[in-house]
Amino acid sequence: MSKVRSKNKIELSSVQNLFNFLFEACNILRGPVGQDSFKDYVTPILYYKRISDVWDEETETALKESGGDEEYARFPEQHRFCIPDDCHWADLRERTENIGSAIIEAMRTIERNNPNTLYGVLSTFSKAQWTNKQVLSDSRLRDLVEHLSKVNLGNKSYSADLMGDAYEILLKKFADLSKAKAGEFYTPRAIVKLLVRILAPQPGESVYDPACGSGGMLIEAVHYMHNSTLCCGRLFGQEKNVTNAAIARMNLFLHGASDFNIMQGDTLRDPKILQNGGLAQFDCVIANPPFSLDRWGADYWEVDQWGRNDWGTPPVSNGDYAWIQHMLNSMKPVIGRVGVVLPQGVLFRGNKEYALRKQMIETDKLECIITLANNLFYGAGIPACLLIFRDQKPKDKIGKVTMIDASSIFTAKRAQNELSEADVDQIYKLYSDNVEIGELVRIVTLRDIKKMDYTLSVNRYIERKVEDVKSYDLVKTEFLSAYEAVKQAEGRFTKLLRKGGYL
Repeated sequence: MSKVRSKNKIELSSVQNLFNFLFEACNILRGPVGQDSFKDYVTPILYYKRISDVWDEETETALKESGGDEEYARFPEQHRFCIPDDCHWADLRERTENIGSAIIEAMRTIERNNPNTLYGVLSTFSKAQWTNKQVLSDSRLRDLVEHLSKVNLGNKSYSADLMGDAYEILLKKFADLSKAKAGEFYTPRAIVKLLVRILAPQPGESVYDPACGSGGMLIEAVHYMHNSTLCCGRLFGQEKNVTNAAIARMNLFLHGASDFNIMQGDTLRDPKILQNGGLAQFDCVIANPPFSLDRWGADYWEVDQWGRNDWGTPPVSNGDYAWIQHMLNSMKPVIGRVGVVLPQGVLFRGNKEYALRKQMIETDKLECIITLANNLFYGAGIPACLLIFRDQKPKDKIGKVTMIDASSIFTAKRAQNELSEADVDQIYKLYSDNVEIGELVRIVTLRDIKKMDYTLSVNRYIERKVEDVKSYDLVKTEFLSAYEAVKQAEGRFTKLLRKGGYL
C-alpha cells in the first residue's frame, strides 16, 4: 500500500474532549439510528479507524528506519495487524457511494487477514444496518467518516489509557441512554475499582472474569497492576452476548492490552476456558454476573461434566449460586481469591438456596460480605452486595466472616446514586482494617451464623442504634412555639418596612 495518507486536522488533548468528539459521531447517526443502537455502529467504526491509524504510525516508523523503503515498510513484521489493499481508512474516504457496503467489506476482509487477533470481532456488528440506505444514506455515512477523519486515533496521538478511558465514558453514555439494557455491558467503575482493590491482583498473576461484559473488570485489573508487561497473556474472560464479547476485545485493545483471551459463549452451560481437560484455575476470579438469571441451564448443571455442582443444583429460575460455584471451582488452590457482585437475596433466600448457602458457609472460604447502597446499578434497582472468598484465609480469619454494612456510604445524585472516590476509600478501609465498628462492621464466627440458621443478612448481625422518638404532644408544642416565633418576627419585619416607606 503506497498511497499517501491524508493528515488529520484536529488535536484533542483530554479524555473529555476525545469523548465529546466520539459522541458527536453518535449525533451524526441520531434520527435514523435509535440511541440504543449507537454502540453497534460507533464501536466497530472507531476500532477500524484506530487500526488504520496504528498501521500508518508503524509504516512511518519503518520508513524512517529503512530510509524510505516502502516495500520494507509493508512487511508483516512491521505491523501488529495486516490491512489488505483497498481496506485502509483512506480507501474508505475515497468512496462516494455504497459506503455502507464498503465499510462491511473492509471490516470482514481485515478480519480474515488477521485470524489470530481480529477474527469474529468486527463482523459481529454487521447486523447493524450499514448497507440499508433507508437507515443510513451515503451522505450521512460520508459525514460520519469525515468526522472521524479529523482526528488521528493512533498510539502516538493518544496513549492507550486516554483512548480507552474515553471509550469507557462513551460506554457509560450508552448506558445512560439505555438504562434497561445497560447492566449487560457496563458495571459502575467505582464498584469495579473497589472489587479489584480488594482482590489486589499482582503482576504475573492470572485474572478471569466469567461474565466479562465490556471487559471493565479485566481492564481495571491491568490498571491496578500499573500496566505491567507481566499482565500479557494473563487476562481471561467469557461473555455470552456476542456483541458485548466483541466490545470487550476492542476495549482491552484500546486500553493497550495486547495478549488476552476473551471467549464468547454461555459460561454456565458451556465454559470455554479449560486446561488439562478441566476448568482452568486462576489467581483472581472476579465478576458481576447477571442478577438472578432465569433459565440459566439447571438441566445441564445436574449432570455437569466439570464437577461444579458439588453443592447441588440452584433453582431453575435463579442462577446466582451457579455463578458462585463456577467461580470457586475456577479459583486456584491456596492463593486463589474470588470477588463477585450479586443481589442481596443470596444472603437470605430459602428453599434450595438455603441448602446451598449452608454448604458455602461450611467450606469456610467466605471471607467478607459488603452490602452496598440501593440504586447504584443501571437497570437494577435491587440492592447488591460483594462476596469475597479466599481458598485459604489468613489464620486470624479462619472460622470467621467479616460483615460490612456500606449501605449508608454513597453520593446521592439526581438520577442515580454513585460511589465517589472518597466513598470507595472509606469502604476499602473498613475491609482492610478488619475491626468491628459500631453500625458498620461486625466480625462473626461460623458458630454465630449457625445460630442464625445460616442467614447472612448483614442487618441481622449489625444492630442499629434506636433513636429517641419524641412524643406527639412534645412535637406539637415545639411546632406551635416555632410557628408563633415566626409570626412575631414577620410582624416586626412588616413594621420596619412601613416605617421605611417600603409598604
